Order: sequence, then C-alpha cells, then structure tokens
Amino acid sequence: MKTGILLLNMGGPDSPDAVRPFLYNLFKDPYIVNFGVMQKPLAWLISNLRAGRVKKAYKKIGGSSPLKNITEAQAQKLQDALGDGFFVKAGMRYWHPFIEEALTGFEGCGVKKIVALSLYPQFCSATTSSVVNKFKELARGKFDFTVIDSWCNYPDFISAWASQIESSLEKHGRDCLIVFSAHGIPVSLVKKGDPYVSEVKTTVKAIADKMKISHWRLCYQSRTGPIRWTEPSVEQTIEEIAKSGIKKVLIVPISFVSDCIETLYEIDIVYRKKADSLGVELYRVPSLNTSAEFILALKNLVIENLGG
Repeated sequence: MKTGILLLNMGGPDSPDAVRPFLYNLFKDPYIVNFGVMQKPLAWLISNLRAGRVKKAYKKIGGSSPLKNITEAQAQKLQDALGDGFFVKAGMRYWHPFIEEALTGFEGCGVKKIVALSLYPQFCSATTSSVVNKFKELARGKFDFTVIDSWCNYPDFISAWASQIESSLEKHGRDCLIVFSAHGIPVSLVKKGDPYVSEVKTTVKAIADKMKISHWRLCYQSRTGPIRWTEPSVEQTIEEIAKSGIKKVLIVPISFVSDCIETLYEIDIVYRKKADSLGVELYRVPSLNTSAEFILALKNLVIENLGG
C-alpha cells in the first residue's frame, strides 16, 4: 500500500479572476487575522477593496501566481525521487488545488497513511498552524498521518540555500552584501510567543555558519495594514546600505521556498526600483523551487519522518 505525501502551502490566484476569491479565502481565515463575528463580512470587504491593486501587481509578473505550478512540479520531482510506494500531491489552503482536493485524490488511490509536509520551513502560527490544522481537520478519522511543521535548520535545507547563494555570488560578484529577507509578521504575534522570528534567525545563522559569511543583514518584507510589523523592513535596510556606501546587494528570500508575488514582484520589481533610485545594484538569489538540492532535502525529511 502506498504512502501519501502532501506538500502544504497557501496557494495563489491562478488567473486574474481568481484574485478576489483568493483574497476572500485568505482574510476569512482567523489564523491570518481574527475579526471574530465579523470575519466573513470584513473578509468580503477587504478582498473587494484590495482586488484591483493586487491584480495590477500580478499583471506585472504574468497575471497570476506561479505557486500552483511550482508546487505541483515539486510534488512530481519528489515523487520521482521517492519512487514506488509513494503518491505525492500539493494541497493549498486558499486556492486550487485545495487540501480537500488532494485528500480526495489520495482516497481514490487507496492511500491510508499520509506524511503532511508544510512548505513553511520556519513555523509561524499565522501560516503553519492554519495549513496544518486544516489538514488535520480534514484527515482525522480518514487517514493515519504525521506532520512535518518545522525544519528551519534541517541540514539539507541549509545546504540547498548555501548552494543557491554560492552560485549567485559567482554570477554577481563576491563584493555583494548578503541580505536575508523573510516575510514579516505582526509584532503582536512575537510578543505572544510565536517562534517564527527565532526560527528565521536560526536558518540565517546556520547558512552564515556553513558558508562562513561574517557580514550580512536580516530584514522583513510584505508588511500590510497599520499595525506594527517586524523590523527592519527591506526598504529601511536598503536605505541604510545606500548611506553606508555599499553598492551591491544580494537578497536571499529565506522564508520563501518557491517563487511567488513576494519574490517576483516585491523583491524583483519594487525593492529593485528602490535600490536603483539610491544607486545600489540589487540582485536576488533564485528561490529553491525544484532545485535538485531542495528536492533531496524534501525527500530526506520524508524518509526520516517515516523512520528511515
């Protein structure tokens, strides 16, 4: 009997028409923002207010999110690496293919046991908890399952990033200052004990130690709303770097294992434009996506979870 491997991620709109319902699903999730009894009405309002602006951003990267295609490609590569005895599927929280669809597919294949692997390497209650708890809610009573919900310093994951960074340094020059960028979270989550920032720092330290990098920066991106978010922001960091006279920056999107709007639009377009205006050359390390080293890391995570 085959074991199911489910790659969990948030998903993204696969067409311009999907932007508004995707945003509605996102803001309807109390793990992302808790509106209490007003959850659905406010999610409807916010998704309608933001849809136009978000569509314009997606238009600049081809009109949709590549996350579905990349995650399904990761699933296929992992399937090939694991070989017979496994079915690997992608399951998304906010857009197709939903977690529900993946589980229906497993049932159709006769799968009884699942390893659910969160594609958020650093645990965060706003993201990891949402996808993992949704999976558990749907899988409980139907499958035997285990969950991998944090792998921030897993050696093969660190090696995969080190390889990507090394290739980028060879391409763009070793005089680049390495700047690690992670998705920001509200400071209120950190104060409640969320481990995300600590796990991000663990990832960064592991890479810096492995590569013997002595000079680097860590900053945060993707802030939304009026509340206080983790700092420094990427924009603040670029400004400080420019003032210090540094002319070349290499950004490592440390919390994103796949290309998405945060890498392709925010970093490649918005932050690069900001850097250009300040006389700084900004380059980005490619996301892990389907690199051989990353697929090996996923494979070994699964094998170790199953006891070798």
